Amino acid sequence: MSFADLGLSPELLQAVTDAGYSDPTPIQASAIPSVLMMRDIIGIAQTGTGKTASFVLPMIDILAHGRSRARMPRSLILEPTRELAAQVAENFEKYGQNHKLSMALLIGGVSMGDQVKALEKGVDVLIATPGRLMDLFERGNILLTGCSMLVIDEADRMLDMGFIPQIEEICTKLPANRQTLLFSATMPPPIKKLADRFLSNPKTIEVARPASTNTNIRQLLVPVGGQSFEKRRVLRQLLAQEDVRTAIIFANRKTTVRELNKSLKSHGFRSGEIHGDMEQPQRLAELDLFKRGDINILVASDVAARGLDIKGVSHVFNFDAPWHPDDYVHRIGRTGRAGATGTAYTLVAPDDAENIDNIEKLTGQKIERIEVAPAEGDERPSRRRDRPAREERPERKPRPEREARAPREEREPRAERPYREDRPPRDDRTDRRGRDRHRDRDTNQDGGPDEGWNGPVPDFLQVALTTAA
Repeated sequence: MSFADLGLSPELLQAVTDAGYSDPTPIQASAIPSVLMMRDIIGIAQTGTGKTASFVLPMIDILAHGRSRARMPRSLILEPTRELAAQVAENFEKYGQNHKLSMALLIGGVSMGDQVKALEKGVDVLIATPGRLMDLFERGNILLTGCSMLVIDEADRMLDMGFIPQIEEICTKLPANRQTLLFSATMPPPIKKLADRFLSNPKTIEVARPASTNTNIRQLLVPVGGQSFEKRRVLRQLLAQEDVRTAIIFANRKTTVRELNKSLKSHGFRSGEIHGDMEQPQRLAELDLFKRGDINILVASDVAARGLDIKGVSHVFNFDAPWHPDDYVHRIGRTGRAGATGTAYTLVAPDDAENIDNIEKLTGQKIERIEVAPAEGDERPSRRRDRPAREERPERKPRPEREARAPREEREPRAERPYREDRPPRDDRTDRRGRDRHRDRDTNQDGGPDEGWNGPVPDFLQVALTTAA
């Protein structure tokens, strides 16, 4: 079967041929005719099978008829990350070169002003991440009542990132009589519930068992010690031994991504990094360096694990075993794309045993384990064992014995102090401070004993009583 058998327009077939494709993948062959028939679709396909083109191509033909209006996009594509949204936009530019379709990309990390200007002109295709879309909707910059086509891509990734409540809110603001396409590599219960609620009599297209891995990818587990230096040593050894043309190395934490990239550069590798703390222009610049071949190793967090279509990736290395087993399927799917072969290594520390068990249960296969012997001269030096021997010190001569000190002369006992007479009891002492205070209080004081009143004497007290003779 060729693309010409799928019912696409001649202009679109020419763009596909110019892109270097002749035969559709299984998901494309199954989905494109149904989308052109305006059916709702649930597409379950492992990553790297070309499911992006399975909705981009028929959307271009459907939207070729009609015109856009200001702030009212005719179609909406929701993506979990900025990179995926930018990649879908590149697909529309590549396959829509013979059509006059307008497009806007709504993602975070870039100026909102340019996005608002594009919406004011009117767009046929709106590609957005849920967060930025809701920001502009709440500001009144966009109306969704004219959207007749909705695509929810990487739905399981949306679930992992906590976007399902936002997607449900977005769906309630769209027209009820729309066409909805949902694509996912796995189908957990929350995604099934979302599909049952917002899709109308959908056709389910399943080209591979959910969460299955690509048979063209050789998967290997490499046991390592728990220390970071040991994992980095094994990784460098694998990069040196293998025929690594281009490789993506995944780590669970952003700090690990930065440290690992710095370590690889210090050992002479041409590496770059991409993670969520980087600004969007920086992330796109690193991806461009990787695609052009200026660097051949990209250290990434899971922000780059979903849907990035980079041709010619020969190896994938999981520096950390992923916490979520679904992420393993998407990580290793960066290699072995479009029928090519690839190799995926996962470094397994002692505390990763549970994660590996969950991955093997999800994929339904036992992953081969290999041992990597340490290379000569690459062992970490021991602090004690590998120290150079100290020069022998000359033996110290014994110190001469000290002469015994003469005994100290006994001091004469101190003479006894003369006995002081006993002080009068405290109650009999005169309060000095009180005495001084009373001394200046009355200038007429005669110095006699204190009779209890030391103020001025009233006149009536000075009256003398006389007795009759």
